[in-house]
Amino acid sequence: MEAAAIDRFEAGRGRLASLAYRLLGSAADAEDAVQDAFLRWQAADRERIAVPEAWLTKVVTNLCLDRLRSAQARHERAAGAWLPEPLLEGDPMLGPADSFEQRESVSLAVLILMERLSPVERAVYVLREAFSYSHAEIAGILDISESASQQHVHRARIRVTAERHRGGEADPASARRVVEEFLSAATSGRTERLVALLTDDVTAVSDGAGLGRRLLRLRTRERVASFVRAGFRPTEAKRRLAGGSPAMHIARVNGSPAVLAVVDDRVVGIVAFGVSEGKVSSLHGIAAAARLSRLNESWRRHEPDAPIIAAW
Repeated sequence: MEAAAIDRFEAGRGRLASLAYRLLGSAADAEDAVQDAFLRWQAADRERIAVPEAWLTKVVTNLCLDRLRSAQARHERAAGAWLPEPLLEGDPMLGPADSFEQRESVSLAVLILMERLSPVERAVYVLREAFSYSHAEIAGILDISESASQQHVHRARIRVTAERHRGGEADPASARRVVEEFLSAATSGRTERLVALLTDDVTAVSDGAGLGRRLLRLRTRERVASFVRAGFRPTEAKRRLAGGSPAMHIARVNGSPAVLAVVDDRVVGIVAFGVSEGKVSSLHGIAAAARLSRLNESWRRHEPDAPIIAAW
């Protein structure tokens, strides 16, 4: 394979990986899909490919659709134990972030909501909202009609927007202040203050430190506040499970503020926050090591701010 063809592929690898991550919610699976696309690019009659970028986009999208439709993927997602793989701010796999729609499409909350879409609806939504493809282009990528593309994106938008929190995008500095106050209340035991910092329709999802087979899902301010207070209460058993006494850092994960528990430069758990109109609207707790491997790679290259709690 000539160097020019390799360079052509590598020039678009980041965009393809970002597309695959949005479709699959897994950085590892996204990397596999992009590598499979490279093998197909390597074997293709490239002289007959008029627009390589469009050809590669179609290949990656359809490879991701095959994965989403596979029996194994359906079983894993239906089993109630699936969460997206979180990515630290600055990770190139997060992809385009120029518009609110692009940033929102990679948030943990929207990646979870997209699980309710069919594979084709998910693909149309991502191609349209995150990458601004026209319906004509999407029709060519997915081998559907333009009207079908329009119908799919319309249904997807309704399903996603019906459950996401309104109020626009929170300013990063303001969102961080809310999280700092929330963390202070959680670690000091001020349950009433915790409740006051939650929206009426707050939701919380946790993988239970990766110990359970199913996710923990909570609604109502009182239940979420009680769960958070118990989760942030330090105990020797939790320190043993973490491998030490974590430092608590605030960083951005998938475009949202998050608290990261770090032991010996290793992230052992995160809680990502959705913030709406000065309150916490959602929490996503992830501690399963398999879901944190890429985030840890980024963290080791990262220059973090001073911890908000030096030793928990």
